[in-house]
Amino acid sequence: SAACRVVVHVDLDCFYAQVEMIRNPELRDKPLGVQQKYLVVTCNYEARKLGVKKLMSVKYAKEKCPQLILVNGEDLTPYREMSYKVTELLGEFSPLVERLGFDENFVDITEIVEKRLKQLQQSGCSRVCVAGHVYNHQAINLDNTTHVRLVIGSQIAEEFREAIYTRLCLTGCAGVASNKLLAKLVSGTFKPNQQTVLLPESCLDLMRSLDHIQKVPGIGYKTTKRLETLGVRNVCDLQALPSAVLEKELGVSIAQHIQKLSYGEDDSPVTPSGPPQSFSDEDSFKKCSSEVEVKEKIEELLPNLLDRISKDGRQPHTVRLTIRQFSSTDKWFNRESRQCPIPPHLIQKFGKESSNIISPLVDILMKLFRKMIDVDLPFHLTLLSVCFSNLKDLPSSKKGSIGFYLKQMSPPSTSGKQHSYAFTFLPQEVEDVSQGEESNRTGTTKTRKLSEEKKSNIKTTGIPDIPFCLSPGDIDQEVFRELTEDIQKEILSEKTEAMPTENVLGQPLVCFGDEVHSTSPNSKGPKSDLYSAGCSTHLASAPGSAAVLAHSSRASCSSESPRSALTSSSMEKQPAASLDFRGKGLSSLEAGASRTVLDKDNQAFETPSEDKTYSRQPGVVLPPHVDAKTFYELPADVQEELLAEWK
Repeated sequence: SAACRVVVHVDLDCFYAQVEMIRNPELRDKPLGVQQKYLVVTCNYEARKLGVKKLMSVKYAKEKCPQLILVNGEDLTPYREMSYKVTELLGEFSPLVERLGFDENFVDITEIVEKRLKQLQQSGCSRVCVAGHVYNHQAINLDNTTHVRLVIGSQIAEEFREAIYTRLCLTGCAGVASNKLLAKLVSGTFKPNQQTVLLPESCLDLMRSLDHIQKVPGIGYKTTKRLETLGVRNVCDLQALPSAVLEKELGVSIAQHIQKLSYGEDDSPVTPSGPPQSFSDEDSFKKCSSEVEVKEKIEELLPNLLDRISKDGRQPHTVRLTIRQFSSTDKWFNRESRQCPIPPHLIQKFGKESSNIISPLVDILMKLFRKMIDVDLPFHLTLLSVCFSNLKDLPSSKKGSIGFYLKQMSPPSTSGKQHSYAFTFLPQEVEDVSQGEESNRTGTTKTRKLSEEKKSNIKTTGIPDIPFCLSPGDIDQEVFRELTEDIQKEILSEKTEAMPTENVLGQPLVCFGDEVHSTSPNSKGPKSDLYSAGCSTHLASAPGSAAVLAHSSRASCSSESPRSALTSSSMEKQPAASLDFRGKGLSSLEAGASRTVLDKDNQAFETPSEDKTYSRQPGVVLPPHVDAKTFYELPADVQEELLAEWK
């Protein structure tokens, strides 16, 4: 029950300053301030004794304390790393640890308290001592189990603080109460390096001691402004305000929630934070008023962000740009944001080729910027923020996982070389930030090799996946052949897109792939094989058929093939490859499953097709790279999630 809960709020003392004193012990016992831009964002207690305060201007702080030592704190890396060490340490005591900024953590210790309470009762000991202070110096009643639980909680909080100091050399305050709201409010009663426990009888005294409504956690700036229009300035005003008036102004749910907070009631759970849900960095300044400056600011923010993402190991799928325009009336809260999906070909480069994606990311962010600001008119920015979110683990290659069925599978390679045409792709819908449209982007291109010997033994019963199909469209082939190789590549990267293997009449489309010339003595002529995830497709040479290229809507392709695709020389010498559908009917194609068997070794390396029935939902169209049978074996919620992503 709520009455039995015990929550600890741990708040580290002048955190940034402490980290700097750990990094440079010579700064201990000296007035120290941590500077960001023109502000002292925090300072140690030696500086506070001399009149320096948090968020004081550097100029005024120096006037107050000429001997103040300032350290640049704009690089948050050391603070962030130390912050996670504290959270990790607290996690050794309890799995329920919730981060609140860099220097604060909530810990739900209810289970630990219950265990110790039982041990205390079994031992027959009726004497327990409180650690630290009791709010309002209230007397403890040992016959009241709620009091005893909170006293045990104070002992555990003291253990937290001792461990943090012993192992990380950091001091901090702690508050012990029956919920998160009260624990946070009471933790700052005695500072620095002290702790306070709040008994239930003193709850209303604590709430009424708050001189302004915005000091209640959970009531923000905008809500405060609306409450002030109703004449609410402090907690007592809020408690006295009729519920009907508050509900009319804020709505029923928000009004009830805020009134509960005013009485110290908070049933929100301590939610383990886990890994960060996003990575962001921002820069504030007095004035930024040109596109060139905006671009420079973005370029400065990206390297550190990409480094953090690389260390994390996950890949972001969404990028957001936030700006703050100058306002004399609304200085801190006038922010505007735009976001868009990250193109798939860039997602794959996070963590591997971070330096190569800065330029395209800058282009995307500048497009987002132009959506918010008319650059033809004067503008005045005071903040820029870049955020990467929608973080996802790298696709797993373990069979049985969803990633296994969406990721390219590599068949065993052999020494023989040959003509092979092979592509893989993972189509996703991506917002074109310049036009607000969606287009299909291709994944990574790879070439697969198989010996001429084994190639002749391949049997294909279905074609669930498809290559990049090219149509003559709007490209003059003779002109294309005369272009230089680099220009051909550029055109291909812009014009290529994933297309169905069949048109509406069920006729196969003509396709091109990356060529690998045969050196096998058994090779007599140009042959080709296409291997995609979960399929094997024969491409027969078609003398006399024209080389073709597709024109598609703003699609792009990134290639990792060992040889360039469709060079001018290969196009002149080699005929176009056309799809040769071999097998029995199209039932396996429709089912989206295939089986590729090597007769000689009786060995399969693709997803096998089984003659089992499965439920196909009407009106659902699966992407060509997805095994339909496997898809319908997934749980319904996973199916819905995947369908939502593909849309």
